[in-house]
Amino acid sequence: MTVHAQAPTSPDQTFLRRAWAEAKLGHYSATLQALAPYQPNNNDQIDLLRATCLAATGRIKEAASLFCALASKALTEQHPLHMLADLLIPQERRHDLLPVCRAALKLTPQDARLYDLLGDILLQLGQYDAGIENLRHSVTLRPDNSTSLNLLAMALYERGKSDEALALLNNTLTTTPDHAGTLSNIGCILSGLGRLQEALTFYNKAIHLYPDHAQIRLNHSIALLKAGRYAQGWREHEWRLQLPGHTSLPPTTLMPTLSHSTGPQANLHGKRILITQEEGLGDTLMYLRYIEPLAQRGAITHLWVPQTLGALCRRVRGAAFVQVGGSVPEFDWHCPFISLPRVFSATSYGMGAAVPYLKASARKVKAFAKLVPQNGKLNVGLVWGGAPRPNTVGPHMTDRKRSMPLATLAPLAKLAGLNLISLQKGPYAHDSATPPAGMTLLDPTPHLHTLDDTAALLMSIDVLVSVDTSCVHLAGGLGRPVILLDRFDNCWRWLHGTPNSPWYPTLRIIRQTEPRQWGPVIAQLCQALTAMAHHKKDRTHAAN
Repeated sequence: MTVHAQAPTSPDQTFLRRAWAEAKLGHYSATLQALAPYQPNNNDQIDLLRATCLAATGRIKEAASLFCALASKALTEQHPLHMLADLLIPQERRHDLLPVCRAALKLTPQDARLYDLLGDILLQLGQYDAGIENLRHSVTLRPDNSTSLNLLAMALYERGKSDEALALLNNTLTTTPDHAGTLSNIGCILSGLGRLQEALTFYNKAIHLYPDHAQIRLNHSIALLKAGRYAQGWREHEWRLQLPGHTSLPPTTLMPTLSHSTGPQANLHGKRILITQEEGLGDTLMYLRYIEPLAQRGAITHLWVPQTLGALCRRVRGAAFVQVGGSVPEFDWHCPFISLPRVFSATSYGMGAAVPYLKASARKVKAFAKLVPQNGKLNVGLVWGGAPRPNTVGPHMTDRKRSMPLATLAPLAKLAGLNLISLQKGPYAHDSATPPAGMTLLDPTPHLHTLDDTAALLMSIDVLVSVDTSCVHLAGGLGRPVILLDRFDNCWRWLHGTPNSPWYPTLRIIRQTEPRQWGPVIAQLCQALTAMAHHKKDRTHAAN
């Protein structure tokens, strides 16, 4: 960046935009050098950027002093340290936020906003009790502040203290009954507890107050889907497209809803439909079931997917074109994978094509079968962790609840008649190197480079045991037996209070009855696997 020869009193907006862009790329030292000509305390925008870069480069005291000076000018607004958090969290630098927050607290110990931010960061780092302690202190400093009260309530819920969280939020409503955020958070907690009708009531109140709030509408859709109210839920789920990061294509290109009618909107014959990856791999694997019925309508389907899904998608019935990488192709209509259920919700294909709608490569199935023991024991595939996504907030917090260390599965080592086979990829795979005492864990994952490879291996495994990951959807779409170890406040697609799924007939769910408590889940799993091992042994003896 160019350094000005003389210090201008007012920075050029183009310069500021470029400077922030450089900071977002992590070029903090270079940005500080470019800011050198501007004197401190002359311009709040420059001072905010300077404080951010000072903190990111370890000059904690200088940064804290600047942040506090800026905060004192806007006591009713969000603390400027949030800007630092917005930059460092995507760079996976949460720990670097702590010393800056604490230095700022030494300078302004009565600023509740700092306790809110510090408490939130500690929660994201898994330090729940310390996080809650800071949030409680914030509430003592400003007992009637809705922001602090809601942060504390949701932290208590994350800690498993749902009754206290609900009591706090309901008490908040006595003074601010029309606070849409509080109403929505009550709905979120009730939905997590499976009290779905109550949750929907609170969401409806929040929507009445704030009908265009995309995040509230999206949360409402999740409660509807979890309650099995699919038609309304899918319509409401389109609000996600109003939030950043879901699609960059213009909304005017979105595919219309289909119906039994023969009207012009239902005529897709010869139309090229671009179907795009949107969020996790599990979503795409789940909604590939809609490609065949879309092709049956005469559509030319063009799937745009990540490399790991390319080969698998090319064998999906009805997939005319499968694109990996590259630029946006020509198309008539665009439909993100997650919008496909909405498109078909008023048709006879509301649940898509029947399982199995995925197919493994016959050549790979034969090759990967050699990696699986043929000793008469039950071959059990294991996946104990999902994608941590530490550069995000929501998905990262969810992963803390859905994933487990391999040590949690230690009781499986004591069961007879099992071959335990790791299918774990990603950061959690390092547990495979040091399995629990007595556990023999086969690890063929060095041979698994894409989900097409994993699909082939699954065809030789008797049952997949997994937390809520894309592998569950892969096995389910292939029609393979799956046992899902599910968290307490589970994803909407697994409904509530049921051990099976309308999406995957070969899936069995064993769910936590208390937040973060895997012990009873693993006990039930051991019983299920023991019964399956005995059944396989009996069938083997009968065949001989």
